[in-house]
Amino acid sequence: MKTRVEISGIDTASLPTLKHTEAMELLKRAQNGDKAAHERFVTANLRLVLSIVQRFYGRKQSADDIFQVGCVGLIKAMKNFNTDYNLRFSTYAVPMIIGEIRRFLRDSSALRVSRSIRDRAYKALQVRHDLETTGNKEATCEEIAACMDLPVREVTYALDAISDPVSLYDPVYHDGDETVMVMDQISDARYDSDRWLGNIAVDEAMRRLPERERRILLLRFYEGKTQMEVSEEVGISQAQVSRLEKSAIKQLHDDIK
Repeated sequence: MKTRVEISGIDTASLPTLKHTEAMELLKRAQNGDKAAHERFVTANLRLVLSIVQRFYGRKQSADDIFQVGCVGLIKAMKNFNTDYNLRFSTYAVPMIIGEIRRFLRDSSALRVSRSIRDRAYKALQVRHDLETTGNKEATCEEIAACMDLPVREVTYALDAISDPVSLYDPVYHDGDETVMVMDQISDARYDSDRWLGNIAVDEAMRRLPERERRILLLRFYEGKTQMEVSEEVGISQAQVSRLEKSAIKQLHDDIK
């Protein structure tokens, strides 16, 4: 009994199968412009596309979109396959389909990843798929790395590099009136939002001060100089420095409030 999988509105259990000689004859006719042969050959090879698409499950892009891109790769392989060689079509088509899907995933990614890391990640995905198919359990990074003869950290880094970024505003829990977002689950002892916002307010208020008053406060509280040292540097009396300092601090308080 055939396994029924429906994707892009196609019931794969109803797809026809072709013998090698029949497939080559159909392909020759399709390459010569026979539309009926073209359609039948494509239909008969959709199961091949589906088997490749399954390697890329888990991406943010929908399986239907990846399947349709895989079909583009299938058609390109049909156009370029040389029937004079005694090769199975799938041997040539599989790399073409995978390449088309990889380009689609790369171009639609929000982040740019180097080709070497991307290729390593896709190889790791393929190895993971093979391990899980044969072992009937989730493959670990250690197992994948062992099969690829690579350090675990390189496999982990490559897989992380092609993972879709998560927005801080993505919801992780929703309970009627309250929604918990990713940012609500992140904490850092070094981060104090009140202090951070306060620093922004002080910076903005400092920019609104006259240049001389701003310079006096910078010398006094950022560089730690005395009023006498400031008076010598600015060129005014110590009494004037004291008066301007108090006035500037009052203006800062008023602006921040």
